[in-house]
Amino acid sequence: MPATPPGPAGPAGPPGLSRLRPVLPSPLQPVEDDRFGRYGVRLLLKRDDLIHPDLPGNKWRKLAPNLLAAAGRPVLTFGGAYSNHLRATAAAGRLLGFRTVGVVRGDELAHRPLNPSLARCAADGMRLHFVDRTTYRAKADPEVLAGLLSAHGACEVIPEGGSNALAAQGCTELGRELRGRADVAAVACGTGGTLAGLAAGLAPGQRALGVPVLRGGFLGDVVRDLQREAFGGPAGDWSLDERFHFGGYARTTDALHAFADDFEDRHGLPVERLYVAKLLYALTTLAGEGAFPAGSSVAAVITGRPDPAEPPGAPQSDSSR
Repeated sequence: MPATPPGPAGPAGPPGLSRLRPVLPSPLQPVEDDRFGRYGVRLLLKRDDLIHPDLPGNKWRKLAPNLLAAAGRPVLTFGGAYSNHLRATAAAGRLLGFRTVGVVRGDELAHRPLNPSLARCAADGMRLHFVDRTTYRAKADPEVLAGLLSAHGACEVIPEGGSNALAAQGCTELGRELRGRADVAAVACGTGGTLAGLAAGLAPGQRALGVPVLRGGFLGDVVRDLQREAFGGPAGDWSLDERFHFGGYARTTDALHAFADDFEDRHGLPVERLYVAKLLYALTTLAGEGAFPAGSSVAAVITGRPDPAEPPGAPQSDSSR
């Protein structure tokens, strides 16, 4: 296995981002929860949602090395109508003074009022470019990219969700912050970059668990590809449990909302529904199944917080993280 690569420059990431005063390392909070305690398992919350109010969690960790590479040049990136990644990129552009372009899945949205998520992107100065879904699926095609860059000028291109080799390298710092702190580090997965880096940063004997929030069964290949690009090959001990997507990307159920409400009541933690709730539900189920040995500790990476622009039960059929 290749050696774990160095992380971004300094604990706050690239020079320039440090002036935004990120909270790093993020806090690690133990919580008392009888659904874990009765099995002798200790639950910890890795509060990456507290890193920065506009670039929380894995958004900070994945964007930081990409923005270092962009060196102040305009950034073009991709996402759905409720994309956390688009909002974070737009906020970074506003805070740091560079131009941003968001390529949005669904050309039908161009003729509708902007939803609160896209309106926030626009308010932060992001230029929104709506494309049909066929074109969006081909977004990595050189001809499609050439057309976008012709329309918007020279830009640094960051993929959907911010997940690329640079992002995976940036997320190794998350694993390093958890070295010696937990037996299992678990994270909800959308595009695979956070899990790829988290696993690479953990110490031998620790393992990373990914909980995909979308259907399809393809994320394992994505993580392996990212690790090959970022680290030259497999890095760290990781696995996926694909049972907890609750119907797919940005899908939720009444049972999931009830679980999240209960977790909030128990622990005073605002629970984001599309990713974090699925992760915590998965870990609670796995504890009940005996997946974690007695005496072990499990760290749940809290990658974001609820979006105040959207009520918890709002239908969100299109998202990327």
